[in-house]
Amino acid sequence: MLSQQAADMVCAALRARPELTLGLPTGNTPLGMYEELVRLHETVGLDFSKARTFNLDEYVGLAADHPKSYHAYMRRHFFDRVNVAEENIDIPGGAPGIDGDAESRRYEAAINAVGGIDLLIVGIGSNGHIGFNEPGSSFASRTRVVTLAPHTIANARRHFDSDADVPRAAITVGIGTILEARRILLLASGKSKARITHELLHGPVSESLPATALQLHPDVTVILDEAAAAPEPSQKS
Repeated sequence: MLSQQAADMVCAALRARPELTLGLPTGNTPLGMYEELVRLHETVGLDFSKARTFNLDEYVGLAADHPKSYHAYMRRHFFDRVNVAEENIDIPGGAPGIDGDAESRRYEAAINAVGGIDLLIVGIGSNGHIGFNEPGSSFASRTRVVTLAPHTIANARRHFDSDADVPRAAITVGIGTILEARRILLLASGKSKARITHELLHGPVSESLPATALQLHPDVTVILDEAAAAPEPSQKS
């Protein structure tokens, strides 16, 4: 249901504005949304040919063709399966030796050059991060290189062969950049996200929980699966 609702929202926005600029996430939660968008492309001709896309983040130290990079993730699950024009795809570069500050400036400029993001889709980490904006990130932050929190590194470990292979840094779109998107769609799934989504929706706005910045945005849709929407035991009456 979460995946279908999210895909339906993207589909409606794309049909209303074929030149839609999308901000796209990676991770486990959006996989079903990408599958549904691919299905709509294949069965009813959902057209991405005029759309532009910007991804939220990329690991530092992984080449674009590294199988664990977000470049590879996006090609595997979405870009190679729909008709997004190659020149309309942008993902932060994280290849070994890249000048992270220069790449961050380039990325911000590229987003600004197309007039900003129309619909940005984001997940939430169990520590409250959005993109790779870890706890303590300024709400005014822009695209930049960040050091990943130990919690985030530990969660990423299952995707890599060894601890040494897990990247320790990433380039991420900043919270200030995220809040400039015209519309935001947040997706969360699984019981491990129940506590943090409750804090996102009902807790105080604080840089110690970056996702609460979304409370400051005028047009945010939150889609949760049943497990993520379930109250924590301490919240039950």
